[in-house]
Amino acid sequence: MTQIGKKHLLAGIIYGDAENKEFLYLPGGEVGTDHPLCVYEKDGSRTDVTLDEASHLIDHLTLKPVSHPILGKRAF
Repeated sequence: MTQIGKKHLLAGIIYGDAENKEFLYLPGGEVGTDHPLCVYEKDGSRTDVTLDEASHLIDHLTLKPVSHPILGKRAF
């Protein structure tokens, strides 16, 4: 899933677990940068993570495509 997760994030798909209030997405301003940073939200706090770290989180936390309460289904 590693490469698929990365490509989905680059396409604006938001991953997460709405029940646990966890969300992972790539902000539109990071698209096309050399080292894009994703945003990992958990319980209202935000942390920047690399695309590789984001892919790892998708796999290990079993995050799925979800609808973000503010952003909707896509980050951009």
